[in-house]
This record gives sequence, C-alpha cells and structure tokens, in this order.
Amino acid sequence: MPDRDGLRYGRVLLKLSGEALMGPGSFGIDAEVVRILSDELAAVHALGVQLALVVGGGNIFRGVQAASAGMDRVSGDHMGMLATLINSLALQDQLEKRGVQTRVLSALESRQVAEPFIRRRALRHLEKNRVIILAAGTGNPYFTTDTAAALRGLEIKADVLLKATRVDGVYSADPAKDPKATRYDRVTYQEVLERGLRVMDAAAISLCKENKLPIVVFDIRREGNIRRVIAGEPIGSVVSE
Repeated sequence: MPDRDGLRYGRVLLKLSGEALMGPGSFGIDAEVVRILSDELAAVHALGVQLALVVGGGNIFRGVQAASAGMDRVSGDHMGMLATLINSLALQDQLEKRGVQTRVLSALESRQVAEPFIRRRALRHLEKNRVIILAAGTGNPYFTTDTAAALRGLEIKADVLLKATRVDGVYSADPAKDPKATRYDRVTYQEVLERGLRVMDAAAISLCKENKLPIVVFDIRREGNIRRVIAGEPIGSVVSE
C-alpha cells in the first residue's frame, strides 16, 4: 500500500478488546468511552487510512469462562460471537454519527443487522473509503477474536495488525503484577511463542508469522495513539520477523 499523507500504513486492521468499550465499569458498554474512541477513529479515517476493526466481546460475555463454569464450550463461544456483534453495532452507530460510512460484516449470518462477511465485498467497502467492522470472530468455536483479527488482516491484505491494549507494549511478564517486568520495543514472532509472552494467542501469532503480517501492540487509553502508530511513531512494541 502506498503511504497516505506521510502515514506509514495505508490499510490497517485494528483489534480492540471488548473491555476497551466498558470504561471504568466491570461490564457492558460505556457510551462516553465509545464516543471518545469513535472521535479518534473518525480522525484517523479522515486522513485517508483504510480502516478495518475487529472487536472482542469480553465486556459482555466470555465463552471460555462460561465453559469453565460448566456451560458447553461451543454454546458459550457462539454467545461470545453475538457479544462482538453488539459491540460492533455500538461502534457503527457512533462512527456514522460522525459522518463515517461504516459496514458491519458478520461471520455469523445476521442479515437484519449486518452483512455476511464476504472477502471481496469487504475489500470493495475499503476501496470505497468505508470503515468495516468485522464481527462474530471467525464464525467458529474454539477460535479467539485475536485469531479472527489475524485471519481477517491477512484476507484484506492489511499492512499491519494493531493490537490495542491497556498496557504500552509487550512485557516479559504482567507489569501490573511484576515490577521487574521488561518492556520490549521489538520482539520476533518466535520469541513471543517460545517465551509465552502475552500478546495474542499462539494461533494468531503463528498466522502472522507464517504470512509476515507485523503486529504493533500499544496503549489505547492515551488519546492520539492510534494516529501515532499509523504514522510510524515509536509507540508500543512491534512484533515481526
């Protein structure tokens, strides 16, 4: 992809956790947080960036936790996929209030509220300068939204996968629990896998490694960081070869 207005990346897959939408609460969607995030996404889109979003559903429901409590894993994962669709619709609503044409494409068929995910359709939306929100993960149980983000990033030929988190990069251990944790500016896919670093799940890292899709892990809570990362500023940690 050619640079746009000096930006490093022209087509981006941004992975947001469901928790990024709940603000200070313990669950659900915080309307003010979604408004602030949508302001930033609209500003980035206005620069000419082709933007695809994958959002998790952990602020509403987690299939893995439900399975550990006795629920059937497949049923729990399907409920989690529907949670991502709820979050996607919330983001779509706020982006369109800012004049950004947005399409939700779902891996689960939900024709009344979202288009089915069809790769060529997704690419066409990007070419028409629409933001696409890719909901319902891969449409399959046992796969996380991190893996869905890696898969969709490859399918749409994204320049980079941006992993938005609550920390400012990749650490050797959880910095909230270990004050001696080391932050990495750059780390390889293989090092992430071998050291068990908490970036994305192993399936997502392996997909990116096999297809050379770089990952940037950064703090979503600092205003303007999405644009800084896309501009190529040294924000967060880069996972690459």
